Amino acid sequence: MAGIAGIVGSGKGESVRRMLNRMAHRGRAGHEVVEMKGTTLGAVWPVGARSPILREHHVACDSVGNGQFAQARANDGTLTLSRDAIGAVPLYYGHHPDGSLCFASEIKGLLETTSDVNELPPGCQYDGQHLTRGDELQVRETITERPEDVARTLWACLDGVVRSRIHQHTMGAWLSGGLDSSAIAALVRPHVRRLYTVAGGVAGSPDLDFARQVADFIRSDHNEVVISLPEMLHALPTVIYHLESFDALLVRSSIINYLVAQRMAELAPDTFSGEGGDELFAGYDYLRSLESRHLAQELVDIIGRLHNTALQRVDRSAAAHGLVVHVPFVNPTLVDYAMRIPVEFKIRDGVEKWILRRAMTDLLPPAVLNRPKAKFWQGAGVGDLLSDYADQHISNQEFRRQRNLHNGWVLNSKEELMYYRIFRDAFGTLENLSWMGRTKGAPRIQEQG
Repeated sequence: MAGIAGIVGSGKGESVRRMLNRMAHRGRAGHEVVEMKGTTLGAVWPVGARSPILREHHVACDSVGNGQFAQARANDGTLTLSRDAIGAVPLYYGHHPDGSLCFASEIKGLLETTSDVNELPPGCQYDGQHLTRGDELQVRETITERPEDVARTLWACLDGVVRSRIHQHTMGAWLSGGLDSSAIAALVRPHVRRLYTVAGGVAGSPDLDFARQVADFIRSDHNEVVISLPEMLHALPTVIYHLESFDALLVRSSIINYLVAQRMAELAPDTFSGEGGDELFAGYDYLRSLESRHLAQELVDIIGRLHNTALQRVDRSAAAHGLVVHVPFVNPTLVDYAMRIPVEFKIRDGVEKWILRRAMTDLLPPAVLNRPKAKFWQGAGVGDLLSDYADQHISNQEFRRQRNLHNGWVLNSKEELMYYRIFRDAFGTLENLSWMGRTKGAPRIQEQG
C-alpha cells in the first residue's frame, strides 16, 4: 500500500518528509514531495507502482483500484480530503497548532505534525472546515432470483473482481483455511502461473491443517508460519506500532496476520485477502440468533465497522512489509450485490454463509467448503495464550488501578491493558482516541476484584 501525507502551506517540505519517514514501510520503491500553490503533498509507494501524486491534477491518491481509495486534492491553498465508501484505504487528518490542515495515511505520520488526530470517515469529504457525508451503507431492496441463479451471479461477480486485480503472473494469497480466504485463493489460481499461499498459526492449529488441504486442492505454492507464545510476545511491540490499536481481539488476530505478511513479502509483492466475507454473508455465530428483520440491519452495522477494525489490520499488516493487498469482498460492486441478496440465503437451516458456499461448490475441498466459522485468532491457535499470559503477569490491583483511561474508556481485560501499555510507549498518552475502532461484542474477561 502507498502512503500519502500533506500540509496546507508553502515551504512545508521538511515537515512532510518527516511524516513520510514515519510511514516509509508503506512504500519502499520511491518517495516524492511536491510543493504546490499554498500546499505541500508527499507520497511513498511500493515496488511496481508509480508515484501517487498526480501533479497535473494537484492530487495525492492512495488507491488499490475499483473504487477503493484515499485522496487529497490541492486547490489554491486549500485541501479536500476524500475516502471510499467502505474505508478500505486509510486516511487521517488534523490541524497543526497554527491552524493548517494536515493529513496522513497512518496515525504515526500525522503525529509528526500534530496531536490533533481524526479519522476521515468512509464515504466522506473534508475541506478543513466542513465534513460532507456521501451515500451511507443501508439496507437494500433484495433481489428475487432463485438461489442457484444468485449463486451463479455471485461467483461471476467475485471472479470478475479478482481478475481485475491480477496484473502479473505471480501473486500471493493469505490462506487461513476458512471459507473466505480459501474462496479467494481458489478464484485467483486459474489466472496466474504461480500462486503463493501462506498460512499461520501455532503448531497443530486447525488453520494450518485446513490451509494445507486447500493448497493441495488448488495446487498453490504453499508456505507455513508456525509461531510460539515467546515469538508472539517478541513481535507484540512491532505489531502494535504498525497496527495503531490496543483493541484486544484486533491485536490477537494481527499478530498472525503480521507474520504471515512478513513471509509473503519474501515471495510476492501483491497478496489477496478474504477479509469482509463474514460481514457480507453473515459468518458470525451470534448472527444466527437474530430474526431476519434485524439481521439485514446488523450486517450493515458490522460492514460499517470494518474500516477501523479488520480492514485496518489487513492494511497495516501488509503495509508494514511493503505489500500491496487486494480485498475483493469489499469491492464496491461486490458489496452492492451482496447487500441485495436476501438474508435467508445467507443463513439457511442454521448454516452461515450458505449462498457463498453454494457459489463455491466444486472449487474447494468438501471439508473446507463446509467448515464452520472460527475467529482468525482461534483457528490460528492463539486462543487464550495471550490472555493467560497477561493474567499471570498483571495483578488484580494493577488492573483496577490502570484500566480507566484519561479519555473515559475502560479497558475490558488484563490482556487489553498489556496491549495498551505497549501502545502508550509507542505513541504517548493520547487524549483523543475517537479514531480508534473497538471490536463489537468484545468479551469483558479477567475483570477480577
